[in-house]
Amino acid sequence: MSGILYAIATPIGNLEDITLRALRILNECDLIACEDTRQSLKLLSHFKLSKPLISFYSYNEQHRIKGLIDKLLNGKKIALISDAGTPGISDPGYSLIKEAISRNIKVEVLPGANAVITALVGSGLPMDGFIFCGFLKRKPSKIKAELAGLTNLGKTIVFYESPHRILKTIEICLEVFGQDSQICLAREMTKKFEEFIRGTIKEVFENMKSKKSILGEFVILVYPISLENRW
Repeated sequence: MSGILYAIATPIGNLEDITLRALRILNECDLIACEDTRQSLKLLSHFKLSKPLISFYSYNEQHRIKGLIDKLLNGKKIALISDAGTPGISDPGYSLIKEAISRNIKVEVLPGANAVITALVGSGLPMDGFIFCGFLKRKPSKIKAELAGLTNLGKTIVFYESPHRILKTIEICLEVFGQDSQICLAREMTKKFEEFIRGTIKEVFENMKSKKSILGEFVILVYPISLENRW
């Protein structure tokens, strides 16, 4: 019989957010495929777990898939984790999960921490419908085009951004969505210096420009006002 591939969510910051089920499966599995073995070792050490680790990240995942699938077909139980959050969500994992499903290998998903949902719930923006864009394109013109296509859908738009591009991206949001649309920046979630910065895009842009340094990875959430009411 084939083994099982477990896609396991890990904490995005606070280690207490791991689930009891996740700890049990990590302890029972034969192998852990992880984004960064150094980061995963910290997690396992904290909970006094010891398991073989194999790196599985964007630059080697295609090379690793065949070996992992072979192990699964031979009955091994493999846990798939990322450095933080749910594997496959803007992190490595999709290709392995897709291949396992195509081979009729059982895939079990263990829910848990996720930066998108955590940021959305804490944002104060509408949660009845949202659009997750992952990481946007790098070129400003492509960012504008991507965001402009989402303006009139009436849903909260969620995406990731790095600290060194955050100001430019907010400036693009200001141009695309207008100064009165609502925005929330979430950073360091579940950690000691967790911060939610909320307001109109103009207010948040001015706030961020005044900061001496900008640290931490961001989740950006925007709720655009409709085009007809913008000005």
